Amino acid sequence: MKRTSWTVSSWVLALLLTLPIMALIYEALLPTEDVFRHLWGSVLPTYISNTFRLVVGVMLFSFLAGVPAAWLMAMCELPSKRYLQWALILPLAMPSYIVAFVYTDLLDFSGPVQSTLRHWFGWQSASDYYFPAIRTLGGAALVLGLVLFPYVYLLARTAFMEQSLSLVQSSRLLGCSPWQSFKRISLPLARPAIVVGLSLVAMETLAEFGTVNFFAVNTLTTAVYDTWLGYGSLNAAAKISAIMLLVVMLLLSLERMSRKRQQVFQKSLGQEQHSGYVLTGLTKWCALVFCWSLVLLGFLLPFVILCYHAIRYFDKAWNSRFFEYSLNSLLLSSVVAGLALMVALVLAMSHRLTGKTYTQIPKRLASMGYALPGAVLAIGVLVPLTSLDFAINDAALWLGLAEPGLVFTGTMAAIAFGYLVRFGAMAIGSVESSLGKVSPSLDMVSQTMGYRPSAIMMKVHVPLIRKGILAGVLLVFIECMKELPAALLLRPFNFQTLATYVYQFVSDEQLELGALPAIVIVLVGLIPLIFLNRSLEQTH
Repeated sequence: MKRTSWTVSSWVLALLLTLPIMALIYEALLPTEDVFRHLWGSVLPTYISNTFRLVVGVMLFSFLAGVPAAWLMAMCELPSKRYLQWALILPLAMPSYIVAFVYTDLLDFSGPVQSTLRHWFGWQSASDYYFPAIRTLGGAALVLGLVLFPYVYLLARTAFMEQSLSLVQSSRLLGCSPWQSFKRISLPLARPAIVVGLSLVAMETLAEFGTVNFFAVNTLTTAVYDTWLGYGSLNAAAKISAIMLLVVMLLLSLERMSRKRQQVFQKSLGQEQHSGYVLTGLTKWCALVFCWSLVLLGFLLPFVILCYHAIRYFDKAWNSRFFEYSLNSLLLSSVVAGLALMVALVLAMSHRLTGKTYTQIPKRLASMGYALPGAVLAIGVLVPLTSLDFAINDAALWLGLAEPGLVFTGTMAAIAFGYLVRFGAMAIGSVESSLGKVSPSLDMVSQTMGYRPSAIMMKVHVPLIRKGILAGVLLVFIECMKELPAALLLRPFNFQTLATYVYQFVSDEQLELGALPAIVIVLVGLIPLIFLNRSLEQTH
């Protein structure tokens, strides 16, 4: 394959992966239907208000939980710190809707917590005492904060560890307490990284569907879902999705601005060995209780309850449906991971062959889908594929042939394409990073030996970047296993993944029957966290 062919292929793939975004914008710009006018004049302002309040609440909790935990792990010496610094990452592996059900089951009126309180104090009904309701917007913010605060923790901890030790030592010499040093030096220097983490939290909250739907908190994500499945209006769903797309673009712009500022403020000498503050007495115990409480509430307690239900209801959960849906998830995730690898290799190789700046554009275009919430992406996929299905059936009817039906939207093709658009960026980034470390001289030597570009890629590049390839494929595979909103909207009839299977039990308040597949999802989600923690330990 000549260099021109590689370039053309990269542009074709990039345009294909950006097709849902372009289709979404096109559909949103079409004349407004009555459904959207009705929603805008009735419930949509409430949905926007709920979304804003939820995002702010989750960001606030994530800041109050993630930043202190990051500073304690980076700047202080504590017992069990070796285990705490990676245990604080674990909540990321726990799907939020599972955590939501666990705490609803624990804290509802009929749950063990309130039942125990009534037994202890002799209360007879809810009117005899006050207990905060969990199925509220505040409860949803708390649950999402427990799951998402590690984004802020990870980035803030890295920023604190990379700060110049001389500044911290100078503050000590000037008589600053640990709190004063944190407020005056560490926090301002880490502010750009914290803003990036909060931006990620905001985007994940904006994309959340399972928890808010279970708690009956109406947000823009649930509006997209209900508008398409309830009203059947693709136009109205596209317009609501376009509103969310604007919010995501605003958050991404804020994140990029913070990253530029971080290049100015970040000041690390790299080789410094940090001797942390040694906490003692009450301060030490308060720090330990704070950090371990986050681990307990965000991961350990839900995971233990899942294990209890999985063991107790093992005979009912271990059935043919569990194996069928596990196979569906395995097959779908494997196909998407393989396709994502092929796309990543073509895009990376195209830039490698030419070395021109403009060949970076296809990679950036193909990576845009990762920023889209799952529900928004699903609408973007449905717009062109639905039109394509109608066109195929109309053509068959015109030719006098039998109508083939829903060739794309009625098969696994739609959900696979949606996953590829959203998670392909992971494989692209991983392959690009690894390929950038391979010396260009190897390409020159291979060309002098008569190897064509495809042979150079397979015989030289792929063996050298196999670790990066494995990391990218694993990340795509795992994210596909966990994805819920896009799966709910794009899956064909009678097709379930493990995520939708678990959510079905959660919606019916029967998580005990879905505990076994939920554990599978959690354990799969732990894999990238283990890789991430090892990379952080090797870096620092």
